[in-house]
Amino acid sequence: MVLIAVGQICSSANLAENAIKVINLINKASNLGCKILFLPEASDYIAKNSEHSKQIAESINESKFLKPIQKQLKYLNSIGKSLFISVGIHEPSLNSDRVKNILLYLNENGEIEQKYQKLHLFDVDIKNGPILKESLSVEPGMEILKPFDSPIGKIGSGICYDIRFPELSLRLRSMGADILLFPSAFTMKTGAAHWELLARSRAIDTQCFVIMAAQSGKHKTQTDEELQKVGKEGIVIRESYGHAMVVDPWGTVISQCTDIGSSDSKASKEDMCIADIDLDKLQTVRRDMPLWEQRRPDVFGYDV
Repeated sequence: MVLIAVGQICSSANLAENAIKVINLINKASNLGCKILFLPEASDYIAKNSEHSKQIAESINESKFLKPIQKQLKYLNSIGKSLFISVGIHEPSLNSDRVKNILLYLNENGEIEQKYQKLHLFDVDIKNGPILKESLSVEPGMEILKPFDSPIGKIGSGICYDIRFPELSLRLRSMGADILLFPSAFTMKTGAAHWELLARSRAIDTQCFVIMAAQSGKHKTQTDEELQKVGKEGIVIRESYGHAMVVDPWGTVISQCTDIGSSDSKASKEDMCIADIDLDKLQTVRRDMPLWEQRRPDVFGYDV
């Protein structure tokens, strides 16, 4: 078994401040002996709107968010406390005026080993709830990446809204995944309704561990100067659900962060839960219920 950590943070629009939050979790996970730390979607920033996102997105090579994180990973490795991390960020697109919502996997030296671009974009208008049009600022990905090797097995990557489309998870399992990632920034309404349900469903569908790092709390998307000008009445609040968790291949939640999403006093606090990834248990579940051997591509006309 290998110990992992799953992070829960409340990113703001300040990339340097968000890097400090992540480094706090990196140090905590390393001190606990974790091998990998999984961090949420959009860990680098939460913007107030689509235009704001385009303005503050930075290239990977120039990122005020990523550079100190890479430096810290390299330092920890040099003193024998190595840690891998998975972290969601944005980067400007070279093909359009939008940004990419991506998930990076960094090795113990801070080097990028995989970069996944979110396939499915969250465009919804919820009655009496938020109106979110991710496609206004985000360019969709066009590729399912092959699961990659890690200290806990083969990892398949998704991001947030991708979890609602089971064909991605099924394809990743068929490509060899043992663990599925869905780092997220769920809204309060959809989180309360579907967060745990979706995580457990994808775990049961695929007989994989499902890791759900999460944004949590009320995000500060304005600068201090903007806040002084508009006052509290003019602040647009974006709030994320939290509840970062790990689900095993039988659909059981084996670790979960506390609920800090509704507390203003804790909105900027980072949190973390830990879990052992037991691949022997995964193999037992797959052996005792051999779903992949029982699939019927002859009936449906295709296989995942």
